[in-house]
Amino acid sequence: MTRAIAIAAREPRELIENRVSFAGPNSELSVYDTYLPAQRVGLSADELLYCGMISGRKILHGRDDYTAEFLPQESFVMAPGETISIDFPDAELDRPTSCLTVEISRTRVDSICSHMNKVAPLHKDFEEWRYRTETLIHTPHTQATQALLERMIATFSENGPDRDILIDLGVSELVVRMLRQQTRAFLLGACERQPDINGLAAALSHIQKHITQPLDIDQLCKIACMSRSRFFTEFKSHFGCTPAEFQQQLRLQRAGERLRQGESVTRVCFDLGYRNLSHFSRRFQRQYGRSPSQYQKQLTFT
Repeated sequence: MTRAIAIAAREPRELIENRVSFAGPNSELSVYDTYLPAQRVGLSADELLYCGMISGRKILHGRDDYTAEFLPQESFVMAPGETISIDFPDAELDRPTSCLTVEISRTRVDSICSHMNKVAPLHKDFEEWRYRTETLIHTPHTQATQALLERMIATFSENGPDRDILIDLGVSELVVRMLRQQTRAFLLGACERQPDINGLAAALSHIQKHITQPLDIDQLCKIACMSRSRFFTEFKSHFGCTPAEFQQQLRLQRAGERLRQGESVTRVCFDLGYRNLSHFSRRFQRQYGRSPSQYQKQLTFT
């Protein structure tokens, strides 16, 4: 995947966590390759550290006894000052375990949060846009995020006249996507705890409770006590998508959870309201970058 990874693979100086780094404005991108199995290798973050797997598998050990596999097409974010330890159970000389990290300064993150609070403020009942250091981010990411990470590797490793501008744009997009993901989880939790806190929360609670059923937008507008245009504006401002797209994302998140538990693809498909397997598979691949059966095979392999 681009010149940075080719350099790391061709000229490793270390067999465990060999690092190739590229500096940018308020940020640094690094590619790590590990060629031998290892356990409890430490990683610390001075600033916010966004991690994305490229190949192989890691086992992460974090705060509060958190332990989980880290696989390709997943994101993991470390808060400034956080330390984790990592196992590399499958690393081999000809099949290294590889990941990238993007270190982003706190001032840049704060600046983006401030901008979002001006242009897309959350409802007063939901606090403000901010990076929540107390909330762990470890989640599958979309093909759009994967494409962004691949584009950033190419941008960081190039020396064109617009390099710093393109890096800054890429970092901004990555932080916005991260904030959207984290804030969405925060809003879901808030709406589950207090579904009557406001109209948007009530509508969101209804979507969650009827995840397998077709959306009735008119009913959602009545629940939210909003006009159709205002409901769509408020919803997209808070969640970055339409209600229908949001429902699809919830369904696919639920599908991924159930597939990881070993349930059959057919059962998961029809239980979550999809009418045929091909439509479900297309949706799933768009979200996770691989088909449901490929997703399960990867989990079985690891």
